[in-house]
Amino acid sequence: MKPEVLSSETIYKGKVFDIRVDEVREGDVEYTRDIVVHKGSAVILPVFDNGTVALARQYRHAAGKELLEVAAGTLEEGEDPMAGAARELEEEIGVTAGEIEKLCEFYVSPGFLTERMHLYIATGLTEVGQKLEDDEILTVERHTFPALYEMISHGEIEDAKTIVGIMLAGSKLGHVFAG
Repeated sequence: MKPEVLSSETIYKGKVFDIRVDEVREGDVEYTRDIVVHKGSAVILPVFDNGTVALARQYRHAAGKELLEVAAGTLEEGEDPMAGAARELEEEIGVTAGEIEKLCEFYVSPGFLTERMHLYIATGLTEVGQKLEDDEILTVERHTFPALYEMISHGEIEDAKTIVGIMLAGSKLGHVFAG
């Protein structure tokens, strides 16, 4: 039986997300849930012909440090996730793709967040130069799959979407994780 939403109130409207408070009944139990409402994200892992992968290193204020991540961004209202992934690839990494293939979709943290990430792999890459947004300060690094697996194993890559992307793309391309 699906829980019944007794009431729902948006208490914050922001640039990237809103916050909603829901009162819910599930059988005889009533409870309150704080929900972060997000439009979803496009995530893309570019793999060059030589087998290297381009990732972005940038400071993440919530984490309090620089993280190495796949290119990703919030989808615009009604934007096709593949188009969003192609946009982020060009903006952050500075390449366009001859081929983009969907690997999966996943929820980031479904206990309180509606964000669904759409993960793609990009190949057949052509360098065109970055088109960073005004508040994006990042550097692009290229690594091989074995190096990336080592970085994951040693805690040097901590971002979940990046770990998921590397593991799925590496598996698809026949790279074995020996971690």
